[in-house]
Amino acid sequence: MSLPHYDIAVIGGGINGTGIARDAAGRGLKVFLCEQDDLARATSSASTKLIHGGLRYLEYYEFRLVREALMEREVLLRAAPHIIWPLRFVLPHHKGLRPKWLLRLGLFLYDHLGGRQILPGTTRLDLRSSPEGRPLDGQYSTGFAYSDCWVDDARLVVLNALDAQARGAAIHTRTRCESFRRQGDGWLLRLRTAEGESFEVTARALVNAAGPWVTEVMKRAEGVKRSADLRLVKGSHVVIRRKFEGSHSYIFQNGDGRIAFAIPYEGQFTLLGTTDLSYQGDPAKVAIDDNEIDYILDLVNQYFTEKVSRDDIVWTYSGVRPLYNDKSANLSAVTRDYVFDIDAAEGEAPLLSIFGGKITTYRKLAEHALEKLSPLLGGIAKPWTAKAPLPGGDIADADFDAFLREAARRLPWMPAGLLTRYGRLYGTRLYDLVGTARSEAALGRHFGAGLYEAELDFLMRREWARTAEDVLWRRTKLGLHLDKSQAEAVAAWMAQAAEAQRLSA
Repeated sequence: MSLPHYDIAVIGGGINGTGIARDAAGRGLKVFLCEQDDLARATSSASTKLIHGGLRYLEYYEFRLVREALMEREVLLRAAPHIIWPLRFVLPHHKGLRPKWLLRLGLFLYDHLGGRQILPGTTRLDLRSSPEGRPLDGQYSTGFAYSDCWVDDARLVVLNALDAQARGAAIHTRTRCESFRRQGDGWLLRLRTAEGESFEVTARALVNAAGPWVTEVMKRAEGVKRSADLRLVKGSHVVIRRKFEGSHSYIFQNGDGRIAFAIPYEGQFTLLGTTDLSYQGDPAKVAIDDNEIDYILDLVNQYFTEKVSRDDIVWTYSGVRPLYNDKSANLSAVTRDYVFDIDAAEGEAPLLSIFGGKITTYRKLAEHALEKLSPLLGGIAKPWTAKAPLPGGDIADADFDAFLREAARRLPWMPAGLLTRYGRLYGTRLYDLVGTARSEAALGRHFGAGLYEAELDFLMRREWARTAEDVLWRRTKLGLHLDKSQAEAVAAWMAQAAEAQRLSA
């Protein structure tokens, strides 16, 4: 019996892996993707949740990366207006740090490098009289407001996986690639599921998008030569009770050259971060430490009138950025650009390993990865994702507000808060979730914070969710809104539903 055969096998279910799987499947290639845990389990759910050009990267002359990222903001905004939306950032001028002329120059470049069409440009603010200045210490009299975008990072990963699957890709979560080796003109992969089941597949090309585990994956094959190197950098965030009114965010400068963000989060909270620390441990066990908490609080307390303390913290999260090691002594200066490492002698099946990258440029990274593989695979179809909506993002004119008004007309029984949450998470797919329901009661058991059985069932059947953590901290952020007993009830219900599903299979 012959083994399942694919054109491309992808190891890693983060944003780069799912983005490549989606792009490749849409070009007619037969694609296999495996992820050892849940989708977006590591780095791709631990970002600052921004689609941004990277204003501070201009200081390190990363003009190509910034330009590409700036251009991608509006491409992605059109593709997924339910999980991506414009966000204004207020940058107070700190008299002891970068001078005003330098800020103006950087923001001028930021406005004009990327062909901005939708997002508004930079404006100057008098913080002594504007609403944006109210939460700030009186020493900050002048500021600038510019545009970037917010993104639900973990959902962006899931949507790419969903689109890849819809276009024929085989997506296997909680499936570890134990080993792989070249066999004939392709690769033989040995895999093991979380339940202990082993199986094998073959592929013409292999993509190693394992993020922090990229070099570890390379060690699982004999004869693979590694020319690029990995540098792990930890970034941590804290979430506090809402700190300021308004939909805008703040970007604060620090004396060490770094910056921090203060961003409205989940309605009732403010997200603060991030840090940059060299990391040597297990990426799966990364966690914030006391020094990072102190660093973040000390930085934002330079700016806010009402000081933030440890007692204000309701949640923290950390991630490991798998950056290309460019030997920079300054962690903040380590390139966020992506680097490809290709192992393929003439006539050999290619292995493409990915180092670095940022969530904003994942779509271009996928295009460039397939461009690299194309001559080795004998040519493939042209790029297509630039104008293709992601699942749920087929919203006319990318007008989310108009879409929500129409949804309210079609579902008059649904409370406004629940409708908005469904609209933001699922876009046009909210109608699939609701199905034939004509009342809240028809959505099944209510666990709290607007979480009903219907949504849990939808996430388990359609989005690879298996555990309460998958649902409460990645598919949604309802873990912030449910108490311990409610979260335990969600876990018990999902375990029972999974067992029933197993028995009926």
